[in-house]
Amino acid sequence: MASEEIPLPRSLANQLLHYAQTSPETEICGLIGAKGGQAVRCYPIKNIASDPQGHYLLDPEEHIGALRAMHERGEQLFAIFHSHPAAPAVPSATDLELAAYPEALYLIVSLNTKGVLELRGFRIGGDRQASEVTLLLEQNE
Repeated sequence: MASEEIPLPRSLANQLLHYAQTSPETEICGLIGAKGGQAVRCYPIKNIASDPQGHYLLDPEEHIGALRAMHERGEQLFAIFHSHPAAPAVPSATDLELAAYPEALYLIVSLNTKGVLELRGFRIGGDRQASEVTLLLEQNE
């Protein structure tokens, strides 16, 4: 069965990878806004989880602020991203349980392999099942 293909600007992918590298011990997280179905902007949000080394929890105030900024810019929620400092780039049981936006893409950056960063995308439906998508990195126009 063919995987869904999702275009992602290379500059946004690089921004996520760099952001994850700046916090190698704790999970980073945030949102990505889109215009016309195309990802256009990254909104980093503070991780307020009690165990940020293994979980993420979007700061509610910053989360609402990012959604408001998207609305003001005419953007829609495209993706929710976070990193796994010491685990593969696949949704954890907690990621599946807490997924609250079935329409959004979930992007996960893994720092698990020394010298190699991994970025993978998933759809997580209301049934809490993840299906991987193919990310097509595109040059910015």
